[in-house]
Amino acid sequence: MHHFSTIYIRIQILLLFCFFSSLFGQNSWVIEAENIDLKRYTGISVSNGMIGVVSSPEPMKVSQTILAGVYDQYGRGRTSNFLSGFNLLDLNLTIDGVPVNLDNISNYKQKLDMKKASFAGSFDYKDIATVAYNYIAIRNLPNNVMLNVSIKAKKNITFRAENLLKQPPGFKDNQQFYTEITPPHAKIPLLTSLAKSPTGSIIMAASNTFVFPEKHGEQPKIIYNKKDNEQHTMAFSQELQASQTYTFSLVGTLISSAQVKDPLNYAERLSIYAGLQGIEKIKTKHEAEWEKLWEGDIQIEGDPQVQQDVHNMMYHLYSFSREGSDTSLSPVGLSGVGYNGHIFWDTELFMFKPLLFFKPEIAKSLVDYRFNRLKAAEENARIYGYKGAMYPWESAVSGEEETPVWALTGTYEHHITGDVAFAAWHYYLFTKDVQWLKEKGWPILEKTAEFWESRIEKKGDKYHILNVVAADEWAENVDNNAYTNAIAKLNFEYANEAAKILNLPVNKTWKNIADNLIFSKMENGVTREHDSYTGQKIKQADANLLAYPLGIINSKEQILKDLLYYQEKVPQEKTPAMTKSIFALLHSKLGNGKEAYKWFKESYELNLLPPFRVLAETAEGDNPYFITGAGGSLQAVIMGFAGVDFGSDGEIIQSKNTLPPHWKRITLKGIGMQKQTFSNTSLR
Repeated sequence: MHHFSTIYIRIQILLLFCFFSSLFGQNSWVIEAENIDLKRYTGISVSNGMIGVVSSPEPMKVSQTILAGVYDQYGRGRTSNFLSGFNLLDLNLTIDGVPVNLDNISNYKQKLDMKKASFAGSFDYKDIATVAYNYIAIRNLPNNVMLNVSIKAKKNITFRAENLLKQPPGFKDNQQFYTEITPPHAKIPLLTSLAKSPTGSIIMAASNTFVFPEKHGEQPKIIYNKKDNEQHTMAFSQELQASQTYTFSLVGTLISSAQVKDPLNYAERLSIYAGLQGIEKIKTKHEAEWEKLWEGDIQIEGDPQVQQDVHNMMYHLYSFSREGSDTSLSPVGLSGVGYNGHIFWDTELFMFKPLLFFKPEIAKSLVDYRFNRLKAAEENARIYGYKGAMYPWESAVSGEEETPVWALTGTYEHHITGDVAFAAWHYYLFTKDVQWLKEKGWPILEKTAEFWESRIEKKGDKYHILNVVAADEWAENVDNNAYTNAIAKLNFEYANEAAKILNLPVNKTWKNIADNLIFSKMENGVTREHDSYTGQKIKQADANLLAYPLGIINSKEQILKDLLYYQEKVPQEKTPAMTKSIFALLHSKLGNGKEAYKWFKESYELNLLPPFRVLAETAEGDNPYFITGAGGSLQAVIMGFAGVDFGSDGEIIQSKNTLPPHWKRITLKGIGMQKQTFSNTSLR
C-alpha cells in the first residue's frame, strides 16, 4: 500500500509539472520553481566536475557542498565514504535588524539555467526591498564558486550580509582564520577554515572573500565574529536610499589534501586569485566554457518537456565530469554522498558512451581513471588467486575494493572487469588514438583478459564462468550468467583485436575461450539469464544487454523474444531507471516507436522529484541526482531514437530507427571527433 501511495503522489506531482508547463510555456534551458514548498523540495546541483553545490529551499543558502575525490572511513560499511564539504555560499541577510527568512518574504522564485550552469533566486522582503542572487561553480576554476547578490531598496534601509563557514559533518579539529590582505591597490578579506576528516587522513580547507563594487578605500568595513570552535563569520553593513540598488559578490575556494599538500595556503591563494579576476571576467569565462560544452547537444522537435528533460540529463552529465580529472563518476555524481561516492559499472556502461560521443576528451578521463588503478586491480586479482587484473566492484581513490562486506557484489560481481575493458576498447574505436591504445588501452585489455582466462573453467569442449553475482543483482552465486559470460567473451575478442593493431601476437587460447563460452536458452527460446534461472523476477536488465550495448545478439527475432519476456520480469515500482531505458532503446531499434516512448518515459518520469525534476534511481527513490539513469535515458535517445552508434570498425553510423509518433525530428550536434550533425525525422 505504501508503494502504491508513493507512486500515486509522484503521478499527481508530475501532472502539476505538466499543467504549469503548458500554462507558462516551456523553456528547454531553464527550470523555474515558484511557491517553494519545504516538504516537496529536492535540491538541484550546480557543479563544475570538481565542486557540487546543492540548492536549498531557504533563501541565500545551500543544502550541501561536495568536493570530488574526498573520501574517508565515515558512516556505514567500514569503507571509504564521500564527505560533505564546507557550505561556502551560506549567507545570512538582515534588513533593518530583522533576519530574512521564508516567513517574511514573498514572490520567492528559484531557477536553474542549464545553458549557463547558474542557479538563481529572487524574492521581495515585505514592501521594503527586492533581493536577487545567483551562484555558479566556476567551470574554468575547478575549486572555486561565486555568489552574486543584488539588493534593491524600495524604502530607506540598512542591510547586513553575513557569510558563515561551519565545520562539515564528521570533520574535526576545526581551525579558523580571518585576515585582510592589503596590497596598495586592494583590500581582500579572507574567511578561512581548516578541518580534518574523521580519521584525520584528509585535510579540507575553505576560504571566502567578499568582492565589492566600490573603489579601493571606499569598501564596506568587515566585522569578524568567531561564534564557537566550529563556525565563524564575516559580515558588512550598508545603508541604501529608496530606489537604490547595491550589488556585491562572494568568491570561495574548497580544496583538500587529496589534491595538494598544503590546502590551507592554496585555498587562500585561489580565493585571492579569483577575487581579483573581476566578477564579469569570471562570469564571461565560465559561460564560454559552458558554451563549448553545449556544442554537443540534442535537439528534439515536437516534445518540449522531453527536450527540457534531456537537457537536464546532459547538463548533469557535463557538470559532474571534467577533462583531466582522476575522480571518475559515481551514480549520483556531485549531487550528494549516495553510494558512498564510489565508482561502479554504472560509469562504463551507462555514463561513458554519451560522454564519448559528445565529449571524448572528458570520456578519456574515465578510462584513464581505470588505467591509473590497474596495478591495484592486479594486486586484487593476486589476492583472490587469479592472474591479470580484477577490478573492484566499488572503487574510490586507491583502486582497492571498497564494497561493504555485507554486500556479495564486492566479492562476486566480476563482470566489472569486463566492463572496464569494454569502455577502454570503445574509447580507442572512437578516437583511433593508437598511442593511447599502446600505452594505456592495451595494458587494460591484456590484464583483464588474463583475469578471465584464470577465472574460467573448462567442462568438455565448453567454457564456464561459475559462482558470480549477475548484472541482475538479485541473482547471487549463480553459474554462467548471460551478461558476465558475454562481457568476458568480448574482453577476449577486444584484446586480440588490439594485439593485431599493435602488431602483437594474437592469443589463440583467448580466441578458443571466446568461441566456446557457454550461453543457453530456455525451452521457450528465450536467452537464459543463468543456469538456474526458471522465470523469477529480476532486479534489472541482464540478458537484454547482450543485444545492446554488447551487440552479441543481433537477430531481431531473438532480441524481441528476450525483450518481451524480461520486460515483464522487472518490478514496476523499484526498477532502476537504466533498465527501462534499455528496453526503450531496443524497442526503437525494432521499429516500435510507441512502445519505445512508453518505456523511455517510464525510465525517468516517475522518478522525478520537485521542483527541478531531479532524477532519483527508482519511483520511490530519494538519492538524486541519479546520473546512471540519465546516462541510460540519453543512450535511449542517441542510440535508440536517433539511431546513431558505432559501426563494426568504430565509424559512426546511423540507422533509421523509429521515433515516438508525436516527435517531428531529433538532431544530434557535435558528435564524434569531427563534430558531426545527425538527424532523424518522423516516418509519417
